[in-house]
Amino acid sequence: MIFPKTELQFINPQMGYGVVATEFIPKGTITWVLDRLDREFTPRQIQQLPPTYQGIIDTYSYRNNRGNYVLCWDFGRYVNHSFKSNCLTTAYNFEIAIRDIYPGEQLTDDYGYLNVNTPFEPIDEGTERKVVYPDDLPNYYSQWDAQLKEVFTLIVRVPQPLKSLLSQQQWKTVEKVANQQQEMRSILTCYFYNK
Repeated sequence: MIFPKTELQFINPQMGYGVVATEFIPKGTITWVLDRLDREFTPRQIQQLPPTYQGIIDTYSYRNNRGNYVLCWDFGRYVNHSFKSNCLTTAYNFEIAIRDIYPGEQLTDDYGYLNVNTPFEPIDEGTERKVVYPDDLPNYYSQWDAQLKEVFTLIVRVPQPLKSLLSQQQWKTVEKVANQQQEMRSILTCYFYNK
């Protein structure tokens, strides 16, 4: 489920729609949680679907570390890519804001950690990286881990409207990591090793 103080907006003809903050979102805020309504498809299940559904899954889903495709039920599936993303996924089935997000600003992910099947060339943002590759996660996980560690302690200090979607065990783990009583699991655990 996507953060509640957001809305779907048309961004431009190249990007299409995106998820935009309607209120200030402080860094450390959980911005998306994998919830019970999100649907997971195996590659075999997708092959058995008509082409129209296959296209929807190809466009709007991400692959988890088992190689299955996860389709978000709400407009969280419209979060656009940025090499300078303001949100990062974690090894705990949620994403957090790695910097403050202001009203009118898009929530963005780096598709490099979404286990893409084929290289993807997004809009040029003037960054060193120009293409998202299937093996970006093993190449950039240490950089993403560092960004996550920098803000993880804030998770227990800022309001968390999506906290109720986490299990009690998930939240206890988050608290231990945030309070530096337990090591944060690496984002690399999200990687699907395509054999």
